[in-house]
Amino acid sequence: MKLSRVVWLCLLSLPSAGYAQPISFTDAWQQVLKVSDKLQAQSQEVNRAKGEQEAGESLNLPSLDIRGSYIHLDKPIEFDLKELNSVVSIPPSLGGIIAGIPPLPLSEQDIFSASLQAMWPIYTGGQITAAQGIHAAMVAEKQQELQLATRDLFTLLVDRYYAVDVTLALVNTQTDLVGSLTKHVDHALALEREGQIAKVERLNAQVALDNAKVNLGSARRQHEMAVIALSRMLQQSQVSTNSPLFVLPQAPSFAQLSQITLSQHPALKLLEAKETQANGLIALEKGKYHPTVFLFGNYTLYEEDTLLRSITPDWMVGVGVNVPLISRDGRSGKVEAAKSALLQARYTKAQTKQDLSLLVDQSYRQLLQAEEEVKALDTSLELASENLRLREIAFNQGLSTSIDRVDAELKLSAVKTQQLAARYRYVQAYARLMAISGQLDEFIGRTIGRTQVQETNNAR
Repeated sequence: MKLSRVVWLCLLSLPSAGYAQPISFTDAWQQVLKVSDKLQAQSQEVNRAKGEQEAGESLNLPSLDIRGSYIHLDKPIEFDLKELNSVVSIPPSLGGIIAGIPPLPLSEQDIFSASLQAMWPIYTGGQITAAQGIHAAMVAEKQQELQLATRDLFTLLVDRYYAVDVTLALVNTQTDLVGSLTKHVDHALALEREGQIAKVERLNAQVALDNAKVNLGSARRQHEMAVIALSRMLQQSQVSTNSPLFVLPQAPSFAQLSQITLSQHPALKLLEAKETQANGLIALEKGKYHPTVFLFGNYTLYEEDTLLRSITPDWMVGVGVNVPLISRDGRSGKVEAAKSALLQARYTKAQTKQDLSLLVDQSYRQLLQAEEEVKALDTSLELASENLRLREIAFNQGLSTSIDRVDAELKLSAVKTQQLAARYRYVQAYARLMAISGQLDEFIGRTIGRTQVQETNNAR
């Protein structure tokens, strides 16, 4: 009766999330993709870059403006025929007549006008093409940053999701230990009253029970924090997991992982996009040394009816050229800066390849190490279970002390805890390898298969 009461109290102390509807790792990942503010923010970065790229496409188009003006002159523009004497030779007979003619008004003192103006660049020394290439590379950069953020979030979800499973298993292990030690303490008390064991043996069992209760409380708090962390990530009030820890029957190919990582990793593609941007900046700055050729046109929409208006054409078109000679924008310095940016991107890419190669190597070795620990602990678990069974029989027959019995119990609990930790490290290492190589679906497929096996076993 005492055993069942202890177990029941321990179960009641678990967080309420334990009674939530279980969510598979696949569904949890889809939920993260849907609710993650980090991914949403990164997606908007991609959209912003795409908007700038679309804006850059209009650089090839002509510009068309309606321009209006109001001009107030010091005095109206007039034409005095007497001033012709300074230009052409006028016969004296006409000079008198011209002298009597008053100045001709050409415009008013206040001039209003409106016109339609167009300009179309037809050659810019490659500046437009370079700018458009830079915009396209910026889109690629933001897309790769989104991929990196997605992979980081994936590994974080693996850590938090399986932490719930591991801490719950640890709670169950500690609960079993408390129940077993409680039963053993009751038995030791009965033997002490009958004088079959010394008081020190019963106290040893009691101390072990008290320590187990402390560890159980710590395990419960760890589980509560794991549930809270996962629920915050999923933005759900209650969560429970049903995708168990697993160990693959065969480790993935290291050569294949390395090849995929070093050829497809988003960090490398991001740096390639930066290289493209640097090359574009070089072309853009060099293009400023070239002349700019453009078509232009003007059509007068409104102008006051004056003599000057009557002799001015309504429209005109032409070709213009602008040849830069001396500029104060530091074109040569900007070219050198762009070249340095290009070299920086290339050196960073080479270093990133080395770092990724090392990361794959480390994660793969951690995977193998965790796998070896799991297999070794399987044997240790079998040994600890058998040792506890024999110590239990020997203690009940008075052939072994309570200390031996408690030690056997603690060793079994320790082996179970170590195996949980090893399995957790294995899944973490495998998730990192799949995230580094971009094989997220491969990891998800493994969890689906394991979940279906577990549900089948539970149904049986």
